[in-house]
Amino acid sequence: MSIELHGGEWEATFLPELGMLGSSLTFRGIELLSLRSGLDSYRQGHTVGLPLLAPWANRLSAFHFDIAGAKVDLQDVEGLHFDEHGLPIHGTMTAQPGWEITRRERSRLTARYAYESEQLLAAFPFPHELVIDVELDGGVRVGTTVTPLGDHAVPVSFGWHPYFKLPGNRETWMIGLPSLRRLELDARGIPTGREEAQPPRRGQLGRGIHDDHYALDGNRSFMLGEFDLTFGPGYRYAQIFAPTGSDFVAIEPMTAPTDALRSGRCPLVRPGGQFEATFTLRANG
Repeated sequence: MSIELHGGEWEATFLPELGMLGSSLTFRGIELLSLRSGLDSYRQGHTVGLPLLAPWANRLSAFHFDIAGAKVDLQDVEGLHFDEHGLPIHGTMTAQPGWEITRRERSRLTARYAYESEQLLAAFPFPHELVIDVELDGGVRVGTTVTPLGDHAVPVSFGWHPYFKLPGNRETWMIGLPSLRRLELDARGIPTGREEAQPPRRGQLGRGIHDDHYALDGNRSFMLGEFDLTFGPGYRYAQIFAPTGSDFVAIEPMTAPTDALRSGRCPLVRPGGQFEATFTLRANG
């Protein structure tokens, strides 16, 4: 089942039985998402379109972590996906069925997922509820909320991986970045602990390989051609990914840095509380 949203010049399609994947996003009839190798590849664990990455975004540096009083060993956990280095990547919610639609209107969609099955808790032993709220309101707003379902705090390390594409030659797409801190990564894509402040900049995407990790301060708005992509306060990190020869640029909102479940550098939401993070995409003209 697909759910289509309509709001002004915007249209979007989400697939609740396929992990609440955003499979289409158009502005004035122009498609802004790349499905790369298609929905079948997403079912096999490859990210496409607009996927939620939860309970962790990006990769972990090893198969075990110790956080919020829990010791986790992922070595024999089923259903995980791995990067080119054999590291667990993008959590457990890829193509996950079972989302419940709680609100459906012409321009708004809300869905919830109870993260409490035995298989999922083997990878992330923190029962919680995920809620996704999407609204087309002169742009696109995507809100994600984590609420503990048990008596223990829940580490927050989710993100989204939008594969944006624009009309024309990818090399000439104009990209704008706010002031931020570039986090140095090792050969596996794991932060080393070193960082470098970078001023705001703007220019063509070009031919180069982009796979950079950033910490955000203050202004969290990126320019993507004629669009502004803005992260709310819950998203303090970003990954920018645009391999040479691809038809997309991914500007990924992240609630915590890569490998946060192992480094401990992630927020905790206590029982009775909630953690919410929102990003928006709007035409800048």
